[in-house]
Amino acid sequence: MISTVVWGTGNVGRAAIRAVDAHPKLKLAAVLVHDPGKAGRDAGDLAGLEHGLGVAASDDIDAVLASGPGAVVYAATGDIRPDEALADIARAVRAGAVVVTPALYPLYDQRSAPPEFRDPVLSAIADGGGSLFVSGVDPGWGNDVLPLLISGLGTTVDAIRCQEIFDYSTYEQEESVRYLVGMGQPMDYEPLMLAPSVPTMVWGGQIRLMARALGVELDDIRETMERRPLTDTVNTRTMGEFAAGTQGAIRFEVQGIVAGEPRIVIEHITRIHASAAPDWPSPPDGDGAHRVIIEGRPRIEVTVTATDEGENRSAGGNATAVGRLVGAIDWLVDAEPGLYDALDVPLRPAAGRLGRK
Repeated sequence: MISTVVWGTGNVGRAAIRAVDAHPKLKLAAVLVHDPGKAGRDAGDLAGLEHGLGVAASDDIDAVLASGPGAVVYAATGDIRPDEALADIARAVRAGAVVVTPALYPLYDQRSAPPEFRDPVLSAIADGGGSLFVSGVDPGWGNDVLPLLISGLGTTVDAIRCQEIFDYSTYEQEESVRYLVGMGQPMDYEPLMLAPSVPTMVWGGQIRLMARALGVELDDIRETMERRPLTDTVNTRTMGEFAAGTQGAIRFEVQGIVAGEPRIVIEHITRIHASAAPDWPSPPDGDGAHRVIIEGRPRIEVTVTATDEGENRSAGGNATAVGRLVGAIDWLVDAEPGLYDALDVPLRPAAGRLGRK
């Protein structure tokens, strides 16, 4: 059994505790929390399970890493604290652990990552012998292993389009929704996530990964952006009111240009309410979906929806990201120490988990 630590107990951390507990080759050894109020609570309680796991949460990072865990699921956010997240991750790798995380977008395609992200991890690997694999949903399996797998079903492929279509009113990270993405802000507000070049920083690695797997050279990576205001004030369950006239929907593309044409495209269509931008594509039902479209012969379209924590699509997406990461841990433990990406690490079947509760 691989002793595994879950670091963080938010949206991703809750799912990570459940995934580690369910995995037949992993043993939940510790849970790290930032909030002292969570220290001492049972991991099962923090994960929303109906039973305890006999593991009390701790805020003592030094002690947990000194215990020599085989793996760490780093579930703390890196969106608004990338430097701190990078330092935490390097610390765990230097302690000799296999680390899996969705937290650092530049490392999704580690080959193209800026030196300020890549070098500290490589140094930690050299010092401690750990490994790192960074993945998620979108960016993540929704625009790397899934579209590449489906592309192999085509006779000819003209273009690949990966879509995330989501109502963010179910997304329980208000600071990110209101300030990083700009929902509920005046239309002249400039959200950090939508600033020129930032979408490419986040999703460009996925474009490069797909191009590498498909054996094509990219001429360029381009961005398009469109924003729409709310026509009416709306109230959300988790984040309160969003006023009429403020930003209610965004649609952008990150395009991989091949021979002058956008051939590999990642598109996001995000709303704060279903009434926003009703003419834009919508999920087939519910609050969100991920879709891959292979334009060619035949034309192939696959839509994936996931639910968890009371039919919540955002929680379902988080759980799939965690499933990809936690499912990779035993493969990474058997591999050489290193910095890995989605083309290195296979998507693995749920061996030993069928019918297991």
